[in-house]
Amino acid sequence: MTATAAGIGALALWAFLALLSRLAAGLPPLQLTAMAFAVGGAGALAWLAWRGQLGLLRQAPVVWAHGVGGLFGYHALYFAALAYAPAVEANLLNYLWPLLIVLLSAPILGLPLGPRRLLGVALGVAGCALLLGGGLGAGEYPPGAWFGFLCAIGCAFVWALYSVTAKRLARVPTGAVGGFCAASALLALAAHLGFEATVAPDARQWLAALLLGAGPVGAAFFLWDAGMKRGDPRLLGTLAYAVPVTSTLLLIAVGEGALGWGVLAALALVVGGGWLAATARG
Repeated sequence: MTATAAGIGALALWAFLALLSRLAAGLPPLQLTAMAFAVGGAGALAWLAWRGQLGLLRQAPVVWAHGVGGLFGYHALYFAALAYAPAVEANLLNYLWPLLIVLLSAPILGLPLGPRRLLGVALGVAGCALLLGGGLGAGEYPPGAWFGFLCAIGCAFVWALYSVTAKRLARVPTGAVGGFCAASALLALAAHLGFEATVAPDARQWLAALLLGAGPVGAAFFLWDAGMKRGDPRLLGTLAYAVPVTSTLLLIAVGEGALGWGVLAALALVVGGGWLAATARG
């Protein structure tokens, strides 16, 4: 499997992230983060131990800060976004991250940022304005939804920054991600115990946490790490725009939202703007 193909595999798994997160509805965000990462981290560490590669966890502090900060920060914000805001809208705001990957690649990786990419950014911002503004009846959102929307935008920035700066850490072995998952589980558990009341999961919530840890919050990290470090980040950034479409349709299919004209227009602007920016030449 090539590195770029590995990144595509991660995108396929992430298409189910929102659906599985909603399947776990009722669990506090930090508790869900801890449960999902515990599953993913335990599986990854077992795999490393079986291959005799636990030594890969010996990394510099900056590497640990990058890995744990990116994984824990993104998912804690993402689960909070879906817990407090309408799922379809929060999910679409989260998927600003492929657009932000293109945008941040200019100052961080030295890639050019021309008029076409700037136009793509403008379209993405317009999609967000439509999503949160009067076009979708902003007055109908419950007060807590705006905290969720801010979390969704925050997690988009965190994941874009994590993904772009991964190119600077290309020599860090992908296997080290297993340690980042385990550390994220411990950090999420500590934060949960400090700020949330524990909820006893039912069978549905346990299933959701297990599936999250095995796929979108587990194997996908290894695939994405390989893709961003040794694959084509621009191609992956472009292909990533299939994920919000698929993810949104899955949410609507299970009754988590309605596919109205406002959602369709916002989706077209966010996805179209990102595609325009990602496919610009030069």
